[in-house]
Amino acid sequence: MNETAHALGTSRTLWELLDRRATLTPDRPVLLQDDRTLTFGELRSRAEQVAAGLYDRGVRPGTVVAWQLPTRIETALLSFALARLGAVQSPVIPFYRDREVGFALRESKAEFFAVPGEWRGFDHTGMARRLGARGVFEAYDALPDGDPAVLPAPPTDGTSVRWIYWTSGTTSDPKGVLHTDRSLIAGGSCLAHALRLTSDDVGSIAFPYAHIGGPDYMVMLLLYGFPAVLFEHFALPAALEGYRKHGVTVAGGSTAFYSMFLAEQRKQPGVPVVPSLRLLAGGGAPKPPELYHAVVREMGVQLTHGYGMTEVPMITMGAPDDSAENLATTEGRPPEGMEIRIVDGEVRLRGEAVCRGYLDPEQSAAAFDADGFFVTGDLGRLTDSGHLVLTGRLKDVIIRKGENISAKEIEDLLHRHPAVRDVAVIGLPDAERGERVCAVVEQPPEAEALTLAAVTSHLRAEGLSVHKLPEQVEIVDALPRNETLRKVLKYKLRERYA
Repeated sequence: MNETAHALGTSRTLWELLDRRATLTPDRPVLLQDDRTLTFGELRSRAEQVAAGLYDRGVRPGTVVAWQLPTRIETALLSFALARLGAVQSPVIPFYRDREVGFALRESKAEFFAVPGEWRGFDHTGMARRLGARGVFEAYDALPDGDPAVLPAPPTDGTSVRWIYWTSGTTSDPKGVLHTDRSLIAGGSCLAHALRLTSDDVGSIAFPYAHIGGPDYMVMLLLYGFPAVLFEHFALPAALEGYRKHGVTVAGGSTAFYSMFLAEQRKQPGVPVVPSLRLLAGGGAPKPPELYHAVVREMGVQLTHGYGMTEVPMITMGAPDDSAENLATTEGRPPEGMEIRIVDGEVRLRGEAVCRGYLDPEQSAAAFDADGFFVTGDLGRLTDSGHLVLTGRLKDVIIRKGENISAKEIEDLLHRHPAVRDVAVIGLPDAERGERVCAVVEQPPEAEALTLAAVTSHLRAEGLSVHKLPEQVEIVDALPRNETLRKVLKYKLRERYA
């Protein structure tokens, strides 16, 4: 990390970080969307005007404001305006509906709720009214406006809880994750340091800004002073025009994003899908080693993958100068200040980027061990070089006849089969074995349907132990995924095939 970025990383609050960056490079662009450009200086001045408009509506330091908005320049402006006021923000993923949104509004006790109106065919304002939300206002292309002279002094305490993020609810209610400005700055600093970016880069935010990755990425932009292209709706090949037009050098989001870019590259082998692109980076879901090698070989760009979660936005990250072996098979190394402890195979964490806990005190108490380490539920090990290798989730361990089987190990091997585009391995109830191993496969177009015999033959050739071989194979057109980082929803597969 260069000296300027290091100095900016000591900022106590997100507003202080923006203020210092805007003073350094006021005229440099920070956010690009379609034909619009916002500079660092404009981000600061416009956010203050929006903060004044919110203040006129009754938003004060400590006021809880929920917002469910797409990835737009206006969303970033609203978020920084709330940071200027010292309000408590509760971002909600735009794809959530009545159950999750209603839960978030009730649990956070939100006094205001910003929505996009009707967006992508859904009436968010109508939902907000239906749920009895307080202080509902639309913030899609018009934001509150006022005179910054009315504003109180900006917050100076970066360790107060000012963010409530929500874990994705699957079979249970989401958890409200408590973050501070400093925990978000620490997470973004880790990402920025690992990727070795410069002020000449052009990034991209193709995932929901309401995801924990939103502030992660914004911190990186503020530290290094380069812009990012915003994509309100990400789909390939339609989004490629935006990447090419703005000369994006760094793209990604998660494993599914890498796969989509690779699929586009394969339509015209040898012709760069985005000529300016030099790096794919992301996290949020396991990365098969074969996917890393395919991206580097066929796209001619580097791929660095990391490990993070809503509770700890950035834990480890691969660096572009890591060895190919480490980039393919590990999640990178932790930054200075992130402690990783492996207890009975489980990954535990302590550091400034770790959340303060959950809204529910009982959930918070269960989330930390006696030494203050956050208990992740992920399984892994540290290499001699300090790189972290994830081997699966505790709930993803399949227990067959008393033997523990890692779903991830089987998935990584199946990704090497040319007739497999993506795969999820799950354990299903079995009266004789306790659980049986089932591989659910998504295949490339026009691939010959895989049989159980073909799958087991491939895995035997790869050296997989016989007791880990799947007893069931299912072929699907598309694996079920969430709408944020496109993670596979294994619970839906378990429900379907149990």
